[in-house]
Amino acid sequence: MQEPKPPTPFALKDSFGPGGKLLLAVARLMAIVGGLVFVVLVVMSVISIVGRKTVGFVVPGDVEVLQMMAACASASFFPYCHLIHGDVKVDFFTHNLPKKTLWIMDAIGSLLVGLFGALIAWRSWQGAMTVREFSETSMILQWPVWIPQALMVPGFLMLAAAGAYLFVHQLRMAFRGHP
Repeated sequence: MQEPKPPTPFALKDSFGPGGKLLLAVARLMAIVGGLVFVVLVVMSVISIVGRKTVGFVVPGDVEVLQMMAACASASFFPYCHLIHGDVKVDFFTHNLPKKTLWIMDAIGSLLVGLFGALIAWRSWQGAMTVREFSETSMILQWPVWIPQALMVPGFLMLAAAGAYLFVHQLRMAFRGHP
């Protein structure tokens, strides 16, 4: 199976500078950790479901753990996805535009992604601190709810950094033709 070619040259991570390569490496590590969290959650869920149906054993608070940790793990995928251009693109009307125009449009899209990442990171942190202030805990395990909420913030901060980096990188590609 052949992978599709990236729509524009800046999609090639080989064109990233040292800062971009470091950002990509950290984002990849975060995505791997997020994937491992999901593997652990799946194993926990299987143990709980099979245990419930066969021997009456249930992992206490399995649904709570799944909800809290899945949110953290999901947030860790966004930066890597954006850096490798894994975002969903709808280019019905733009695919025939000149490359320079596409680069500029993608740069604006990356800027918006970065701003969105910063906004969500800020609001996630504020929400976590509010929940912490009121000492809210999960129903079954009595875990503090603010901790998993705060664990989403690094993923969103990295998304903001990825958006900002690609904004600059894509504009550079548009106006210079190279990084």
